[in-house]
Amino acid sequence: MEREAMEFDVVIVGGGPSGLASAIRLKQLAAEKGCEISVCLIEKGAEIGTHILSGAVMDPHALSELLPNWQADGAPLKAPVSEDRFYIFSETGALRIPNALLPGCFHNEGNYIISLGNLCRWLGEQAEALGVEIYPGFAGAEVLYDDNGAVRGVATGDMGRLRDGSEGPNFQLGMELLGKYTFFAEGCRGHLGKQLIKKFDLDRDANPQTYGIGLKELWEIQPDQHQTGLVVHSGGWPMDTANYGGGFLYHLENNQVAVGFVVGLGYENPHLSPYEEFQRFKTHPTIRKFLEGGKRIAYGARALTAGGLQSLPQTVFPGGVLIGDDAGFLNAARIKGSHCALKTGALAAEACFAALQAGRCQDELTAYPEAFRASWLYAELHATRNFKPWMSKGLKFGSLMFGIDQLLLRGKAPWTLHHTAPDYAKLQPAAECPKIDYPKPDGVLTFDRLSSVFLSSTHHEEDQPCHLHLKDANVPVAVNLARYDAPEQRFCPAGVYEILRDENDAPRLQINGQNCVHCKTCDIKDPTQNITWVVPQGGEGPTYPNM
Repeated sequence: MEREAMEFDVVIVGGGPSGLASAIRLKQLAAEKGCEISVCLIEKGAEIGTHILSGAVMDPHALSELLPNWQADGAPLKAPVSEDRFYIFSETGALRIPNALLPGCFHNEGNYIISLGNLCRWLGEQAEALGVEIYPGFAGAEVLYDDNGAVRGVATGDMGRLRDGSEGPNFQLGMELLGKYTFFAEGCRGHLGKQLIKKFDLDRDANPQTYGIGLKELWEIQPDQHQTGLVVHSGGWPMDTANYGGGFLYHLENNQVAVGFVVGLGYENPHLSPYEEFQRFKTHPTIRKFLEGGKRIAYGARALTAGGLQSLPQTVFPGGVLIGDDAGFLNAARIKGSHCALKTGALAAEACFAALQAGRCQDELTAYPEAFRASWLYAELHATRNFKPWMSKGLKFGSLMFGIDQLLLRGKAPWTLHHTAPDYAKLQPAAECPKIDYPKPDGVLTFDRLSSVFLSSTHHEEDQPCHLHLKDANVPVAVNLARYDAPEQRFCPAGVYEILRDENDAPRLQINGQNCVHCKTCDIKDPTQNITWVVPQGGEGPTYPNM
């Protein structure tokens, strides 16, 4: 059977902020010039926004450039930041850092607490009104190349295959979506972006990328504990001072708060569980007082890039571009990435439109990285480039040195620190690391993984090929269990990986792929890089409301 093919001027893979911004900007430019260009955007979620998860405090700078009338047009930015609080936690105490001593990157005046999923739903409406063809429920499963090796589009995944890979009764072959240029906007650790970086050696001049995992819950809290616009950040406990991590509590409108925790994936102790660290964080008195008497209504998790400028790969290759967090555009110091995604999507669109107007296709859009280097976004990322390298040296020393970098040197230090090793390579043997005694969940403030996954509304058809691939089925027991005490059981925030034993006490790894919330942490942190995350059937995965 041959796949059907559809041709467009531009194909965009991913319905997050970068993909939607690029689609909108392309159509804006076409309208300004009085010409027609065809733009197709595919999104693996069942609808725009269902797979989007972020904190999120948003800097509206890039949104105002893209859509200057966003307020009048009803963009869902309803909770302007009213107050910043930054704490260093001990187990029972909290030292509040005076705002006057905080670097500018930690200040949120003029920013908004938002649901990024809701913003993407709104951006999708703006894109469709401009004529963008949006196809939710279609996952980009394969990059297509022409005879010269340039990207010519993508193929969507097959639907209705059975677990053994055979064609089921409802089988449908994927489609080929061909474009003069293809934009990859899949978010952190994109399945296709990862392949493109390897094929075109895009990271040859970059430091290893570093990552974090962000875990988040949405709560409805008591009205007397709610303060619309309040932003709370913390460092320190429950993490030890050697590991990068921090918590947040953002007060949205309607008595809702987003509470979450970020753990840097460069940690060494395989006994550490980011999920359990997040549950412990909520028990701190400063956080507990907001949540007590409230109700948890949603849960999710997502990996994020944190390497900064040093870890950015080249973003262009014949026929396509990487935008947003598929490339690694996130400002870890500001704990923000959506403005970076919007800006890079728009910059890539402008370079692409100029190329289309010149009659070009499937070459390198070199004007995109050139425009980025001349932009305010580059200046912003350059000023905070040393944040993650300093923080990797420990909370106390890292905070001191980054404070000097920002407050005294204004981000203009004559040196650039570097990342020397990928996160997965930092894990140490379990026998050499202290075990961590995590308390059992109380079902009121803290919860187990499976009850959390239930709140993510995650769904996968069970009788389909597993989308979590093992390169070698022997490695999980022979190496990961033997050397690292099976850390996939702990770094996964959704209970996907379990070590089970048969009647002879022989261990085996069970993969509960139906639980997967698409965070990509296993693909990043697996110490043997034996796990590969690929897209499941389109439309499957979490269904995040208001996240």
